[in-house]
This record gives sequence, C-alpha cells and structure tokens, in this order.
Amino acid sequence: MPINRAAPASVDVPRGLAGVVVTDTALGDVRGLEGFYHYRQYSAVELAQTRGFEDVWHLMVHGELPDAAQLSAFAARAARLRRLPDDVRAALPGVAAASGPSGPLSGLRTALSLLGASQGFRPVYDIDADRHRADTLAAAAAVPTLLTALYRLGRGLEPVEPREDLPYAANYLYMLTGSEPDEMRARAIEQYLISTIDHGFNASTFTARVITSTGADVAAALVGAVGALSGPLHGGAPSRALDTLDAIGTPDRIDSWIRARVLAGDRIMGFGHPVYRTEDPRSRMLRGVAERFGGPLVDFAIEVERQVEAILAELKPGRELHTNVEFYAGVVMELCGLPREMFTPTFAAARVVGWSANILEQARDPKIIRPAARYVGPVPPVAVPAVA
Repeated sequence: MPINRAAPASVDVPRGLAGVVVTDTALGDVRGLEGFYHYRQYSAVELAQTRGFEDVWHLMVHGELPDAAQLSAFAARAARLRRLPDDVRAALPGVAAASGPSGPLSGLRTALSLLGASQGFRPVYDIDADRHRADTLAAAAAVPTLLTALYRLGRGLEPVEPREDLPYAANYLYMLTGSEPDEMRARAIEQYLISTIDHGFNASTFTARVITSTGADVAAALVGAVGALSGPLHGGAPSRALDTLDAIGTPDRIDSWIRARVLAGDRIMGFGHPVYRTEDPRSRMLRGVAERFGGPLVDFAIEVERQVEAILAELKPGRELHTNVEFYAGVVMELCGLPREMFTPTFAAARVVGWSANILEQARDPKIIRPAARYVGPVPPVAVPAVA
C-alpha cells in the first residue's frame, strides 16, 4: 500500500494567535468582553478578596479549595520547601553578580536551572503525576527565596532565611526586607499575588506549556516562562506605569503630558489590554486595595486614571482603553515598600503557581505543540552559487 505523504492542511490564524483556541483547560478563563476571569469555577477577584494565597495555590494544583486540615498540611509542606539546597545557596552570590542590571528576574532563570539539577528534576515524560506535583511544588516554593536572595546579594546584603511560620506573602516581604511586615501590607501583597496567579493563555503560560509538551523537566518549563515574563509587553510594566506617574508629576500636567504622548503614537503604560474590552477586574480590585492606604500617591493615580481614560476616549473613539493590572499593581507595591526593580519579580512569585498548574495539566497530554509557519522568502530551490 502506498504511503500517504500529503501534508496536513494549513490553517491561517490572526497575528499573535489572538483568539485562537489551542487546547482545553480546567484551570480558568478570561472573559474579556465581561471584564471577568476565574480560577477553576471561582471568581479570581472574589478569591483574592476572601481567601489566602495557599488556599488558591491548593485550588490550582489539586482542583479544590482546601478544608482547614488540608490547608494546614499543604501550607506546612510548601513552607518546608522554601529553604534552598546548600549547593544552590552557595552558587547564588555568583549568579547575582553575573545578573548585572537585569537583576533578580534574570538571575532566576539560572537559579531555577540550578535548583532543578540539585533536586534531580527529571523530564515529565519519564515520571508520574505525583512526581510532577512534587517537582512543581518544590520549584514554586523556592522562587520567592531565590528572588529575594538575588535581590539582596545584588546590593551587598546577606539573604534572609525563610520562616516556616509566616504565610507565603508575609514571608516574601520578610525575606525581602529583613523585617516582619505589618498585617495591612502583607494582606495587600497577598491580594496582589492571588490576583495574578493565572490569566488565561498569556505568553509566559503558553511558553511553559509548549516546553512541557516536549516532555522536558519542570525547571526547563519554568525557565522559559520566566524568560517570556521578562519582556516589557508582558510582565515588565508595573514599574513603567509608576514611572509614568513620576513623569507627569502634578495634576496640572496630566492633560498636556498625556495628549502629547497619545498624539505621538506612544503607548501609555498601564492602560489597555489585549483581552479586556472593559475595565480590567484586577485593576478595579487593586484600586480598592490602594484606597485602603490612601494618601497623595493614591489620589494622584486615581486622577490620572480619570483624565487618561477621558483623553483616550476623545482621541481614540470606539476603543475601550482602561487601566490594566499593572497600573494599580505598581501603586500597591510602592505603598508596601517594594523597590521598583522587584515589581516584575514579585509578579513572577505569583505566576509561578499558575505556570505550575499549567505544567501539570499539559504533562497529561502526550501531543507535542508544533505549529507551522508560512514561508515568505525567495522561491526555492535556487542553485547554490560556486565559491568565488
């Protein structure tokens, strides 16, 4: 019987795969026209308002919100995994020194590779589901320790060892600053972290799933996700949005500053989103968190938001352009005392849980992700010219 060598049919899709459904997921979804997103069957915003980080971590990994006993056991297990292996700890000063101005997020890529090697992570293709979960838990629990240690080492400070008695967010702030945070700031950061655990098939999540589909190990998938997150069009915007507030300076400059940038075709960081066509629910929730603090920065941010949305509606009619998560995320992190170079790394400390859940889900699918590209170069075959 002759072999059928016909190529599979090609399908043209929008640039950036916008709106293209590539798989099924039970982890959550983003409904951009409604301004709503969810983790499994629960509103992500409601979870951020009512539950703790470890609750939502358990939900994403195990598929259900934990009861009191399950939460205690899960949180204790994750807390024990915060402490780094000795060989990884010993390597971090060199990693921090080599990271240079790129800082902790760049260093995290190297540190995760070291952690995976130290912990003996094996390709997901070769291990069972229990080991998949163990590897993702070990990696996710270690990420805040790695990030804060790299930050402090980069500034000539000794890393602060994690504490098992503090929840995830409070421990993160403690390792960053060396001081136990007050309840208000710890809860504000916890709500930010919960709100950014997952958000559909964003670039970093998709990257993690592509790598997992090859059968690679958990560390490899997470390193790829961190690389995608580092781009300013993905995770690098919270500090840039705050830089916009600094550049404007005072309320009387808002109108002229914004109009000049919009008319020049510049992007206003912190506004607009590729999915939402209404207000970003994460921004709305974080604005409420910021308002609990109050003060001049919050008042100014709210006034900038009001005027920018009015100007964008005037100059770009027909387009729904509102604040996205980065705008008030930057304000909240500033109010909580986080240095700006740690804004995107803090995003990674949340998103690592979403990446982990997606890795676990993808590992159950044996099909490698292998799209096609349309060739638009010179028509082949062309004879190879002789060497002159």
